[in-house]
Amino acid sequence: MTREWRGDFRRRWAAYAVSEFGSAVGYSALPLVAVLVLGASDFRVSLLTVLAGVVSAVAALPLGPWIEHHRKLPVMVTADLVRFLAVLSVPTAAWLGILTYWHLAAVAMAQMAARLAFDAAGIAQLRTLVPREHRADANGRFETTLWTTNAVGPAAGGLLISALGATVTMVVDALSFLLSALLLHGLRHPEPPPPPRAPDHHWRRDITAGWRHILGHPGLAALFWNSLIFGGCIMALSPLLAVLVVRDLGFPPWQYGLIIGTAGVAGVAGSLLAGPLRRRLGEHRLMLASGVGRNLWLVLIPLAPANATGLVLIAAAEFLLVLFAGMFSPTFATYRMNATDDGHMSRVVMAWSVTNKVVQPVFIAAAGAVAAATNARTALTIVAVVLLGGVAFLPWRVPES
Repeated sequence: MTREWRGDFRRRWAAYAVSEFGSAVGYSALPLVAVLVLGASDFRVSLLTVLAGVVSAVAALPLGPWIEHHRKLPVMVTADLVRFLAVLSVPTAAWLGILTYWHLAAVAMAQMAARLAFDAAGIAQLRTLVPREHRADANGRFETTLWTTNAVGPAAGGLLISALGATVTMVVDALSFLLSALLLHGLRHPEPPPPPRAPDHHWRRDITAGWRHILGHPGLAALFWNSLIFGGCIMALSPLLAVLVVRDLGFPPWQYGLIIGTAGVAGVAGSLLAGPLRRRLGEHRLMLASGVGRNLWLVLIPLAPANATGLVLIAAAEFLLVLFAGMFSPTFATYRMNATDDGHMSRVVMAWSVTNKVVQPVFIAAAGAVAAATNARTALTIVAVVLLGGVAFLPWRVPES
């Protein structure tokens, strides 16, 4: 390892931390601007999330093959600048009095498409920057940073919104992308040449290459289905948990916020434990143990009564779920990096991200329909059972990457 490598990694890590903190500060800004500035209906606020996920995934899909065969760092810098301009356009338009709902929708889609492109290029770039034996530690640092920013950022964003308005948090978010782009532009470690495009390439084969690589690798295929189930169930959990805790069980909003804040601390703790546990258990056993652990605890939430015991039960379930998720994520990220060659990394990440963005709204809608037909507790019970079933899709018999 060279000093140049280590210095570039620190810069790359700082860029990640800055942009993630800005995104955490501005996490709720877009829907709040829709409500407070434009007076949008509940349906239109929800539609922003759906459009951002589904439309941006479809728009970003052809970028995967293009990113694969080009230098990754310029793609990352461009994606950051696109997000900077898109997010900054909202407070600018609001200040000029010309902000519209469809402007917000366009920003939500552009921001998400740029995020997908950044991740597809960024993970491939990180794979070439970090030697194999240090990837687990690098992914652990990124995971700890993610949970830390998500524990601190929303609270800071809430204070800014209360004091100065939702558009101010969007300025902070936009500037974080600009600073990230400047930090990335300063990287000095040379990228290896991108893999050449095959002479007989076809656009359909290029677009589907990520999925074909995933499904052709037993370990990745298992983790792919496991991640779809886990991600869908966790996204479905969020609105149902708010309904159960605040409306059905009658806990005040601050106690619901306490549950969410405690979970953020658990994520930081899990990511910090991942390194020592990996060295003691090995990568594969840690991935299996943490993969099982993150799927177990949701089943406790529907059992919670409307008293202090119920509050403790929900908080404990959330804490344990996120604790094991914090251990699993960097271990999985390292496994996926090591199991994927440079010629497929960007397309694998894009295929993974696009599938999640399409599947997660389906889980949310299905859980919402069940809750509407029955109640939140019943819907949560079904989500918990589905999540438990995801354990079967861990790579039980594939120890090597």
